[in-house]
Amino acid sequence: MALRRILVVDDDADLRQSVRMTLVKAGYEVIVAEDGEKAIAAVQAGDNPRKADLIICDLYMPKVGGVEAIAYFRSHLPAVPVIAMTGSQDISSAESLFRQGIVEFLLKPVGPSELLGAVAKALKDR
Repeated sequence: MALRRILVVDDDADLRQSVRMTLVKAGYEVIVAEDGEKAIAAVQAGDNPRKADLIICDLYMPKVGGVEAIAYFRSHLPAVPVIAMTGSQDISSAESLFRQGIVEFLLKPVGPSELLGAVAKALKDR
């Protein structure tokens, strides 16, 4: 069985690396992007526009933020589940994001077991 590929989008390099390492150790293939603009470019690249089985996206980033990136993913890749993640205590956008179709909303810092549980659930429901 092919490895499940996860796109991790976060402007915090340390967090991005930590999430990547947790997922790699759990047996996933991981692609990273430092902002929404690079994440959108990553899923558009090549002949196969679906470059990920799951997307984990921070909400607050420079250039193209998470809310805008998630709207793009939900519109152009509706079959790919999206997990939103934020370090902000203002979670007022959560309800709107669930209406757009995200499968989980995680508050940073996210522990490995919480992260892997959310990923497993998102991929199982797919």
